[in-house]
Amino acid sequence: MSKSPELIVNGRFLGRSVTGVDRFAGEMLRALAAIRARRNEAAFDLRVMVPCGTSIPDWLAEVPVEVCGRLRSHAWEQFELVRAHPESMLLNLCNSGPMLRRRQLAVIHDAATFRVPEAYSWKFRALYRVMSPRLYHGSQLVATVSEFSRRELAALFGARDDVFVLPEGAEHILRGPADEATLDEHDLRRRPFVLAVSSLAPHKNFAIVVDALSRLDDPPFDVVIAGGQNPRVFGGGQALPSFVKYVGYVSDGQLQALYRHAACFVFPSIYEGFGLPPIEAMACGCPVLAANAASIPEICGNAALYFDPRDAGGLANSLDRLLADDQMRTERAAAGRKHSEKLTWENAARCLLQRILPAL
Repeated sequence: MSKSPELIVNGRFLGRSVTGVDRFAGEMLRALAAIRARRNEAAFDLRVMVPCGTSIPDWLAEVPVEVCGRLRSHAWEQFELVRAHPESMLLNLCNSGPMLRRRQLAVIHDAATFRVPEAYSWKFRALYRVMSPRLYHGSQLVATVSEFSRRELAALFGARDDVFVLPEGAEHILRGPADEATLDEHDLRRRPFVLAVSSLAPHKNFAIVVDALSRLDDPPFDVVIAGGQNPRVFGGGQALPSFVKYVGYVSDGQLQALYRHAACFVFPSIYEGFGLPPIEAMACGCPVLAANAASIPEICGNAALYFDPRDAGGLANSLDRLLADDQMRTERAAAGRKHSEKLTWENAARCLLQRILPAL
């Protein structure tokens, strides 16, 4: 009996705090492991390679995990992972991977280090300006997460006809129970609230939310800002309006509760390869008000309402209009939930396998 082909997953992301690309990698790995366990859908073996000292999550208990080498971070990828199981296909799911390995799939999520370089340190930019084009041209297979990103990569690095687009999913936000204690902790049951997530990265464009809020005269709703960075850094350190509540970092359970109870979710980013938060919000039945920029209209489709991400006055008007119209919010919530149901990690993993298994 012939041995099933083996996929090797670059597991460096397991040792990092979860970002958008790390979420993609983790959920894709979960879905691949579930398909592998069934065996009646696709026959393949799965192995995860990690640097020494990486903590292995419980959900990987049924997947072989192999510790490789002594190095960490990018050095581990370039000098140790590159030599691991050379006969197997290596899956790099988080923008980076060995530059000198041919037999691999590289998922390059976007071209942000080229298009919004001010969002990154000079060292990070220098590394990715070398690594991204080499992965793009040198890897046997290349994928990205939207048609927008596929066009961006082609414009920067040249056309490559076999680059394919992988969808993403949103059901992870519903995996555990909603932690509604956060609503009481921050007194969020008395008035409607708008939800946003802050970030220091300039392309996340959170400053426009603060600007829009400053144009509203005593609105009948609160604004909740979740995220790891204090939003007072936006707007020159000026105090935020009294109706703004900053709740800081939140867990998935807390975020689910915020999505479920928010009157709407605002997503002002001007550059995204995919943009997962609005899809998470839709899965939780939260109406989405999103920037008409980059991949966001492609990903959110007709389920979101859009605004010009450089027009704070327009955003203020949109917030006022949406919060005053119960029927519009109900319609957008229903459209968003229906839209998100088509985006699952299981479908994303099947899409990946359809393209990668013939190459093994």
